[in-house]
Formats: sequence, C-alpha cells, structure tokens
Amino acid sequence: MSTSQPAVFVLSNPEGLYDPSANAYSHVAEVSTAAKLLYIAGQGGEDPAGTLSPDFAEQARQALLNLRTALESRGASLADVFKLTLLIVDHSEARLALWVAAANAAWGQLSKPTCTLIPVPRLALDGMQIEVDAVAALPATS
Repeated sequence: MSTSQPAVFVLSNPEGLYDPSANAYSHVAEVSTAAKLLYIAGQGGEDPAGTLSPDFAEQARQALLNLRTALESRGASLADVFKLTLLIVDHSEARLALWVAAANAAWGQLSKPTCTLIPVPRLALDGMQIEVDAVAALPATS
C-alpha cells in the first residue's frame, strides 16, 4: 500500500470544523478533473467462500480486505480512496470504535477518506453487519 496521497486529490479538515481524525475520516476531498474515478460497490464482511463471521470487528476487517482486493484489481490501493459510504447494522459507539480501529489499521498514517456513516436495520445478507463502498481517484492515462 502506498504511503503518500496521490496527486489527483487532496484531503483536508478546514478550520472551523471539529477534527474528525479520531473517527477515521476527513471532512473534504478535492479531486482533480484529470482523474480516472473508480466506483467500488458495497463490500461486506464475507470471506472469499461467502462466509460471514458473527463478530462485527472481523466483518469490518474483512470488508476492508475485500475493498482492497477490488481496488487492486484496477491498479489502485486504499491510498487512492477519497470517499467512503459506511453502512452499519445496529450502529453504536462500540461498533464505531471497532470500525475506527479497523480503518486506522488499514490506512495507517495516511489521511483517512471522507466518510458518511449510515445506520441501517439490515443489509443484503442475513448476518451481514457492515458494508462499505468507495470512490477512488487515479491519475488519468492518455
């Protein structure tokens, strides 16, 4: 995984807004018009065999691994992601803390992408507790 942000977008947290880094996201993403955009469908916590762990933290970790796999299939990495939408079943502060730990482990020292968290009553599959979709930007190729 890359250790620096790509030149096609800049993540920032403007003065006058609270610092969201403790919750593993940024407020603003500015994307260059010369970027190639990747839209990654919602990735859940199922393993390659389609099995869902009953543990929320494990599903969060697996959802991020699945996101990474989808990105890598197009030559991108988590460092190229500037926008996430996060769906959590039965959202709570405890689940948010588990998500933040998984996101911090995945992105490391990189700035975290912008993110909207939406609590939901259920997701597509029985037992699915988390889903994350992403938008990534890569330099446009000629």
